[in-house]
Amino acid sequence: MAAAVAGVALVALAGCGGEESDGKSKPFDGKSADQIAADAVEATKAADSMHMKGTMQQSGSPMTIDLSVDKSNNCDGTIESKGASADVRNTKGTFYLRGDEKYWTTALKGQPGGDKIVPKLADKWVKAPADDPTTKNMCDKQALMAELDKDKSERKGMKKGSTSTVDGAEAIQLTKKTSGGETLTLYVATEGKPYILRTKSSGGKDANTTTFSDYGKSVSPQEPAPGETVDLKKIAASGAKA
Repeated sequence: MAAAVAGVALVALAGCGGEESDGKSKPFDGKSADQIAADAVEATKAADSMHMKGTMQQSGSPMTIDLSVDKSNNCDGTIESKGASADVRNTKGTFYLRGDEKYWTTALKGQPGGDKIVPKLADKWVKAPADDPTTKNMCDKQALMAELDKDKSERKGMKKGSTSTVDGAEAIQLTKKTSGGETLTLYVATEGKPYILRTKSSGGKDANTTTFSDYGKSVSPQEPAPGETVDLKKIAASGAKA
């Protein structure tokens, strides 16, 4: 799932763009779609915090993400994939994950005593250090956003489109058609900083829509109560001995 989150960031932020002119002065007048794309990427990367909500295809299966994250690696949200669901939180230097039975069944497949461990973990908060290599990128905004600008060619050749609204905010549409017939559409805010408000991919095998909001809004997840958390290492050790 951590890789899938990074995938959302990459797909969502790969295509970036602007608006068309009808003779009236409009936001981004005088800027090419590629310039607007670059500005949108930089503004989004520099944002202190954001909320990501969207769908994508991961290994042929739909995945959804609903996650708030900030530069301090605080995060709060839910990820669902292949029928499995997990809530994630990162606060005060500790990462928490609460997976359902399907999540843990999949995660522990093939592990010694896995079938005995699942009931003890399902729907419980499992905690790990925030720098645990298996989970640290899931709530690392900068790591997620770093993927978006690896290949600058993916945001070249965009065309300005019309303006529309995304959750009540005006946005300019930028589009690009890939050689594979896929259409990428980027919605960039026309007021304030040119944040990316939505990305959409259609016409290809990996169709997805991701919406970005709550830029600059505080991300303050609640720390689960001690009685709601379990120690994965201890439970795993007991399962292996069972």
